[in-house]
Amino acid sequence: MSKFQFKQFSLEQDRCAMKIGTDGVLLGAWTPIQNNPNSVLDIGTGTGIIALMLAQRTSATQIDALEIDEDAYEQATDNFENSSWNDRLYCFHAGLDEFVEEPEDEYDLIVSNPPFYTDDFKSATEQRDLARFADAMPFEDLIEAADLLLSENGIFSVIIPFKEEEKFLALAKEYELYPLKITRVKGTPTTEIKRSLLAFSRNENADFLVDELIIETARHIYTSEYIELTKDFYLKM
Repeated sequence: MSKFQFKQFSLEQDRCAMKIGTDGVLLGAWTPIQNNPNSVLDIGTGTGIIALMLAQRTSATQIDALEIDEDAYEQATDNFENSSWNDRLYCFHAGLDEFVEEPEDEYDLIVSNPPFYTDDFKSATEQRDLARFADAMPFEDLIEAADLLLSENGIFSVIIPFKEEEKFLALAKEYELYPLKITRVKGTPTTEIKRSLLAFSRNENADFLVDELIIETARHIYTSEYIELTKDFYLKM
């Protein structure tokens, strides 16, 4: 299915190697916006889903997205243009390294669902590999860019594999980015923690929130927490 329909927008994804998945929806819905961001940057936007979700959730006047893959960039641009927030959304066809060379703006909110297959396994299609492997965007490059581009009271938010959480937190601390909120995600009550949703700010906060989110109790039986988080987006929630 190439068209994906949400409550307030729809997306085409036939030209994107990385299809719309739970990770992107989780990040778009979970990302803290208590600083009322006026400017947002989505690094590695893919279909554009997270940028679109943040257009729905915030009144930010500037929502920039970055995408290195040409097909995905074109698709995200189309998805932005076809949304009711097209005057606030803009996609750059560039890699992170190019983008940070001449930063024009600071952003109140930076989000990324980064590519993170760190194993040596490569799939048959190069495009999918580029979207999925951490060598396309190492965590340190991402954190360094966030430090460079984040406004004084900005929030930086990511979703990563839980096994990478400790490393990511340590790297962020080196750039004086401190946890604001951590949510660990499990598919079901009995499975192991699979993902970490991490939000950072420049202010050290000793009593930051750490919690857990379970997506389903059984196949397609969603928990009340997951429904509460995603109900503004999914049609059937």
